[in-house]
Amino acid sequence: MEYKDYYSVLGVDKSATESDIKKAFRKLAVRYHPDKNPGDKKAEEKFKELNEAYEVLKDPAKRKKYDDIGKNWKQYAGRQGDPGHSWSGFQGRQGRSSASDFFSDSGFSDFFESFFGSGFDESRFQSQSARGSDMHAFMDVSLEDVYFGSQRTISINGSKIEMKLRPGLTDGQVLRLRGKGNPGSKGGPSGDLLLTIRLLPHQKFKVSGKDLYMDVYIDVLTAVLGGKIVLSHFNDSVSIKVPAGTDSGKMLRLKGKGLPYYEEANRHGDLFVRIFIKVPQRLSEREKKLYQELKSIQNGT
Repeated sequence: MEYKDYYSVLGVDKSATESDIKKAFRKLAVRYHPDKNPGDKKAEEKFKELNEAYEVLKDPAKRKKYDDIGKNWKQYAGRQGDPGHSWSGFQGRQGRSSASDFFSDSGFSDFFESFFGSGFDESRFQSQSARGSDMHAFMDVSLEDVYFGSQRTISINGSKIEMKLRPGLTDGQVLRLRGKGNPGSKGGPSGDLLLTIRLLPHQKFKVSGKDLYMDVYIDVLTAVLGGKIVLSHFNDSVSIKVPAGTDSGKMLRLKGKGLPYYEEANRHGDLFVRIFIKVPQRLSEREKKLYQELKSIQNGT
């Protein structure tokens, strides 16, 4: 069993902040998540490694213990004569060969178990009970879910959990459901369930922060003379004034018609409407005549 450099697993320095560690984990977890790599055993093992590294480095107490002992952890393997130390958990797992063999039923490697499980000097470093590890999962949400909020029922380890999604969720946001993770050992509390939000693409709107963007085509006359156009906006409609002489590509803004803020549901971003001019492909004889007259006026003839 070799030493696991959890910092290298997440691609961060030993001086990394909690924020750095969280960002690195999120990025790699999305890349190697089993949902994105079905049937890929290497990706599955990598995802387990990432979870294990994050489980240690996100927790100040575990991280300090890991840093304090560091690469000298092997010296504890020889302390079997110490009445306060047990290494039986490690000794019973030697001889494994494949990568998956080094992960126990708990989903963590022997190295992790030797540090934080029953195989490592519990009298000095571990209480009799231990909190369960956190679970990580993704939740896909629609733009309508973000705008209005919604109710969800999720199934975890055979148990159904009812949860309310508040308006204003953002892509990559992590929701923590306390006590819904893996069960603790020896009567310890369960870990938490961490749900990473994935915003699904929308057929009409593009999202940037709390602002929405959409493209709208108008006719030539509205572009030249100006006027009002009505747009569908989720389950409602909004009108926007098009100034006379509007060029194709002009961006119009509707304040407060974007997405709500998570902590301030009454506060919204803005809706930006990019105008494109639709040139008529077929004209009646009368329309052709009128356009010809307009052309003559513009040419001064």
